[in-house]
Formats: sequence, structure tokens, C-alpha cells
Amino acid sequence: MFKILEAEQLSANVYKQVILAPRVAKSCEPGQFIILRVDENGERIPLTICDYDREAGTVTIVFQPIGVSTNKLLKLKAGDSIADFVGPLGRPSELVTDDFEEVKKKRVVFIAGGVGTAPVYPQAKWLHDHGVECDIIIGARSKDILIMEDEMSKVGNLYLCTDDGSYGFKGVGTAMLEKLVSEGHQYDLCVAIGPMIMMKFACLTTKKLGIPTVVSMNPIMVDGTGMCGACRVMVGDEVKFACVDGPEFDGHLIDFDQAMKRSAMYKAEEGRRLLEYKEGKTHHGGCGNCGGDK
Repeated sequence: MFKILEAEQLSANVYKQVILAPRVAKSCEPGQFIILRVDENGERIPLTICDYDREAGTVTIVFQPIGVSTNKLLKLKAGDSIADFVGPLGRPSELVTDDFEEVKKKRVVFIAGGVGTAPVYPQAKWLHDHGVECDIIIGARSKDILIMEDEMSKVGNLYLCTDDGSYGFKGVGTAMLEKLVSEGHQYDLCVAIGPMIMMKFACLTTKKLGIPTVVSMNPIMVDGTGMCGACRVMVGDEVKFACVDGPEFDGHLIDFDQAMKRSAMYKAEEGRRLLEYKEGKTHHGGCGNCGGDK
């Protein structure tokens, strides 16, 4: 069992938990993820590592309640425990693994959308801790769902965007990027993390601007070791598995349309199970298995 040390609501529908997991904290790097099970009967769900403290032995996760497991996770408070917490999984960010002399020459811009802000943070923090300056663009539909503004402002030059103009720049993150470039900012690398549709359009923009781009893919995962094949993505003409080959890939080579179709495959089942979890199993009259509504 893995104890929850802190549980906090970050915005209207985004939550943070700090988990005591010394072995994961000892080995994880920015860009990697964990897979957890809330209880012994729970499904395995992947969540990106938002932060870690090797000395304290803690790992921070950020999540949005969508399905049954994340809604169960939401109900747990500080002092409660979760059944399984496995990691680190996936490959660390290339910013961490590449030759540092080359990395520190790069001008990096991050574009984060929604909960994608969480996996951007450890990468930007790593650069900051190693003396490398970066720009960070965070986009959200409105002010009330922006997260981690204070943390991000300490590790990079922060640009906030809202679709409705309720805070910061009015417009999407890619519009902010185009504005910065038009003002003379030059970038050697863009790291875009967020919903797939956001990453798709970020890559279309950066391709037009000639900026190499890395994205973090979040397809359906089951085992996290490459055996099930559920998380496959097309990168150029190659099949890759996000859990072992990624989660980060060259965004200009990703087939986003196929990836989005695959991620939507289980939406109906996910919705049905969430309804059962919240309201209990129901049967409709005339189904042949019962005498009416139960």
C-alpha cells in the first residue's frame, strides 16, 4: 500500500496528490509516468509524474476525474492509501538524457494545455535547476481551470492564455507562440503537452514556424510494459508503443488522427462504467433478462 501524504484541489476539476513511494522517487526523471491501482479490484491507470522529492521519497501526481478509477482516487484523502503505484515507466525526456552541453545551448518553449501543465513542470524545473532558461505557455479555456501558475512562474518565463480572455492573453497557446515569434523570440525546440487535439494543432503551427517539436502521447494503456500493444501510435511509418518507446515522440511525425480515433474507442464503455459506479447497475424493461426496471 502507498500512503497519500497530501491531497489538494488545484482548479474546478483538477486534483493533486503527493504519494509516499521512495523507490519510484529514487529513480524517476522528468517525462516519465507511473501506473496505479486505487484498490485490489481497480483498473491500472497511467498518470504522469508531476514532481518528485528523492529525499522525502515522494511522487506528486495530478489528475482529472473522468472514469471510475480517477473518481475513486478523488475520494481518497491525506492519510489514505492506494493499492499499487508502479514506476518509473517510459523514457525520460531527451532534455534530461541528451548531452547537457548541447541542451544548454537550446532555446526551449513549452506549450501546456489543461492537465498537460503537470508533465511540463518537472521538465521546466529540471532546466531551471541546471541554469537553463525557458519560456512556458499555459493555455486553458478560462481562468478557473488554469493550474500551477505559481510553480511555473518560478521555473521559466510564463505566458498565460485563456480562450475567453478571462486571464492573460486572449487566445490559444499556439497564437501566443506565433505572437512571441513575431516579436523576435527564436526557439530551437518546442515541447507541447496536452489533449491530443491541442498537440496536433501545436505541431501544425511549429511545423509552419520551423521549430522541432516533441509531444507526450497519452493513448490507452493497460500493462505499461509494451506487451499488450494498446498504446501503439504511428510515428512516421513506424509503429511505436507509448509506454516503452515514449511517451515523448517527434510531434511532426505523429499520426494524430489515428491516435485520436484509437483513444475514442472505449469512450462509451468508460461512460457506462462511470454511470454504474455513480448510480448502480440498472436494467431496462423488455430486455429479456428481467421483468422491468430494477
